[in-house]
Amino acid sequence: MTLKVLLADDHAIVRRGVAQLLVEVGAASSVIEAETGRDALSLATRDAFDVAMLDISLPDINGLDVLKRVKRDVPRLPVLMFSMYREDQYAVRALKAGASGYLPKTADPALMIGAIRQVAAGRKYVSPEMAEALATYVSLDTERMPHEKLSDREFQTLCMLASGKRLTDIANALSLSVKTVSVYRARLLDKMKLANNAELTFYVMSNRLVDMNPAIAG
Repeated sequence: MTLKVLLADDHAIVRRGVAQLLVEVGAASSVIEAETGRDALSLATRDAFDVAMLDISLPDINGLDVLKRVKRDVPRLPVLMFSMYREDQYAVRALKAGASGYLPKTADPALMIGAIRQVAAGRKYVSPEMAEALATYVSLDTERMPHEKLSDREFQTLCMLASGKRLTDIANALSLSVKTVSVYRARLLDKMKLANNAELTFYVMSNRLVDMNPAIAG
């Protein structure tokens, strides 16, 4: 089965490497690359693909937001999230938003090819790590980590605040008003029983929820 793949990632070397691999091994007939979330959305709605590979960290729109829009506009397109973030951080959120699977960029090529083929065939891809994350999620609410109780927007705000973003930066990145972002900040601090941004940042860094080196984040 050779596939037409949409690959959205902000790192050109990652896109080229994955595209070359998929074509060389015969897993894909073509790989169309997108550098931004807007590019991915435009391509997904304009052309027909067998599967989309979507990064979480895109320069303009968060990958989870892109996923939700793709599933709204092109519901039949299977989406495999492809990210540097650990599965226990984003896998459950991605599946809830409509993803067919979640693959870390540390996966070996054979695993990646198998995952792509699996979701393109209409099935879900669940790794052992993702299965563990799902099992944790469905356990009693009191057993879940504080950040797991946040909405997607609250979680995005949490990670961006911990990365040193100002409210205005977050508002621009998420296409929201500063007032709305302030509400998300207040809600997440309340839900997580944190007093200020310093405690918030310490929590995020202690639990490795963000990669503090933006040069390699993905």
